[in-house]
Amino acid sequence: MSQKDTGSKWNLTPQGWNLEGVPAYQDQTRYTQVGRSVPRVDAPAKVKGEAVYTGDMTLPGMAYGKIKRSPYAHAILKKIDISKAQELPGVLAVLTGAEAPNRWGIVPQTANETVLALDKVRFYGEGVAAVAAIDEETAEEALDLIEVEYEPLPVLLDPFESMERAHEVLIHEDSPGNIMHQGEQVYGDVDKAFSECAYVLEREFHTNYPQHGFLEPHTALASYDPQSGQMHVWSSTQVPHYLHRQLSIVLEIPMNKIRVTLPTIGGGFGGKGEASSAEFAACLLSRKIGRPVRVTYERSEVFYTNKGRHPAHMKLKMGLDQDGYIKAVDFDNTMDKGAYSGWGVVVLFYTASMMHLPYKVPNVRFRGRSVYTNKPSTGAMRGLGGVQPRFAMECLLDELAEMMGVSPYELKMKNAIESGHTAVNNMFVPHSEYKKCLQTAVEKSGYLEKRGRLPFGKGIGMAGGYYISGTAYTLYQNYKPHTSVMIRVDTEAGVTLFCAAADIGQGSNTVMAQMAAEELGVFYEDVHVQAGDTEIGAFDLGSFASRLTYASGAAIKMACVEINQKLKETAAGMLGVRADQLVIKKREIYSMYETKKRLPWEKAVEAYTSINGSLVGLGNFSPPRRKGIDMISGNRVQGANIGHSPTYGFSCQVHEVEVDVETGRIYVKKVTEAGDCGTPVNPMSVEGQVEGSILFNIGGCLYEDQKLDASGKHLNPNFHDYKMPTMMEMPEMDTNIVESYDPTAPFGVKETGEGAVQPTFPALVNAIYDAIGVRFYSLPITPEMILKALKEKKEKEG
Repeated sequence: MSQKDTGSKWNLTPQGWNLEGVPAYQDQTRYTQVGRSVPRVDAPAKVKGEAVYTGDMTLPGMAYGKIKRSPYAHAILKKIDISKAQELPGVLAVLTGAEAPNRWGIVPQTANETVLALDKVRFYGEGVAAVAAIDEETAEEALDLIEVEYEPLPVLLDPFESMERAHEVLIHEDSPGNIMHQGEQVYGDVDKAFSECAYVLEREFHTNYPQHGFLEPHTALASYDPQSGQMHVWSSTQVPHYLHRQLSIVLEIPMNKIRVTLPTIGGGFGGKGEASSAEFAACLLSRKIGRPVRVTYERSEVFYTNKGRHPAHMKLKMGLDQDGYIKAVDFDNTMDKGAYSGWGVVVLFYTASMMHLPYKVPNVRFRGRSVYTNKPSTGAMRGLGGVQPRFAMECLLDELAEMMGVSPYELKMKNAIESGHTAVNNMFVPHSEYKKCLQTAVEKSGYLEKRGRLPFGKGIGMAGGYYISGTAYTLYQNYKPHTSVMIRVDTEAGVTLFCAAADIGQGSNTVMAQMAAEELGVFYEDVHVQAGDTEIGAFDLGSFASRLTYASGAAIKMACVEINQKLKETAAGMLGVRADQLVIKKREIYSMYETKKRLPWEKAVEAYTSINGSLVGLGNFSPPRRKGIDMISGNRVQGANIGHSPTYGFSCQVHEVEVDVETGRIYVKKVTEAGDCGTPVNPMSVEGQVEGSILFNIGGCLYEDQKLDASGKHLNPNFHDYKMPTMMEMPEMDTNIVESYDPTAPFGVKETGEGAVQPTFPALVNAIYDAIGVRFYSLPITPEMILKALKEKKEKEG
């Protein structure tokens, strides 16, 4: 894995940047720590089993919380009798929904969840009461003693049935038609463009109902101090700030009385991207009894409360001119929202934005609706809003290429965007190496030589994709900044970076240390990161939408500039040179013109701090706000920019499969990927993120689907019955970082954690078509579907 800076005398290797032969005056433009493959800062603790998760924590006097869950997917709550549970020895408190009626939600405009059900339950497993007891066994026994009287209501599990029967059954009384939200966006003259097209194709696509599969279940430990009124919450969350804010709403406690701390997080993938009842229940019970309370979900409860990817029912129509250029796209999307709103509005309009890239599309129409059903709520899942439409668009392009008699690669290269592209919805792409991604993946995989030429049962397919990086969107309007950092430098602790960012396993703490070290001119090992704490760390929105590397990088650069200026002024007096000619690299400060004039970095720090105390730099980042579509009104307004982003990462994948025509099983044999992530801050970590992304969605394409019976009860709420790929299904991976540097981004960086998720579904589906000559439009593609399709194909062919 290598990357060269065009025309330079240095290059990036897995060990860092090779600096030999570079003039001293160029020191300020070359990297030593960014681009260096280093172990993650939390790796030793995790490998040795020393990492502390919320579920590992205990506090003196800690009680254990459990939540009683509904056996009905839709029912009126007639009566809850908690008297027997309260009388059980060892029970400290029982909580019902009436004690916490304030509604919460990650999107404030549509917030409609409560900690526990109030008037009725809307999905199987919804919480109706909670208990705190001296141990888990007593808490479980107490749950059985809570008597609940239900009046069952009709259960709506399909979004189309939900809309059709809304006149007789409303899941939320304030949502006519059982529609959470709907909207339309039209750019250009779509109908006229279609009338002028030489090739037009329309298909329907359906995606499944997967769950994140993170290893650590939702866990929260809350400790309330009755004397001070302070609430301290340790939680497995991706969004400490949004949790902080929603706790304040529900508990009716000022935010300055609440502290959210993140221990080690055992994965999230979006599933911990909003608050959970575990956190609220722990806090409410702790306040009620004046003792710490910990609530840990069973695996079944993780499934019951879900927040996984939205099933999408998509109609996609695309038209090309005689030469194969895209002229128009018409996209209709019905999304299964489940019981509560959550991320729904955001995801719905992200799917609309995904029609505009990574190809040039001059005329676009989007109609979409997110529909309530009596299922656990859907939410954010790795690549939120992008995976479903990418599946449809990339597969349709392959089919159109076949209509034209050209290679899908040729068609996609012809329509691919380049740097400086502005989409018709005003999404601006400052830098793109998408064409290079397509070219690299195709050449390294031998796609053109293999496609259509492999034996029956073997196939190869390609697809591309992109994702936002440093998103310009926030769930609360006028939030500035989106990220802030404080860096402290002194002789006591060296360099300490404070930020409330959440490292959920993606390695953001390591990347932040590398970027701070790069800008300060020290080594990655010199930087200590204090993150994931709303009291200690500086403000950050959280880990979602691939925002952290870009956002924190910009804030870090600002903070480091302030520190470096003070250090250079101090060193200038000590060296007898001008401050603006000094360079700080490898823990040395020296003149770019008189290289013999130098001193150790720590000497300058000592000189400054001996007079001024700690040296502190502050930095923040707020993305540019471009005019876009308001997610509520549908109007084009400044700052309403769902899908808009400071920059974008790109990816292309080529999958090779073998289909066992006897059993219907699909084997993914090899994946070749090429990604434009800008400057890879930690190339080794990039490779891990890309490989994880691909395997993540291989499971979503071939195995994973939550199953409910007609009553709405979960049939596979565990890792035994819910099938996911293991290391045994890991294909051969050839991942490639294409040569890229975004001059508008801090350190030239882009995202890599979600862009590589996007092409997996369509690349696999296109490979299966190449293998057996059957196209699939619904996911997951199970062995039963393969065998049925092969049988029908054989009967049709006679």
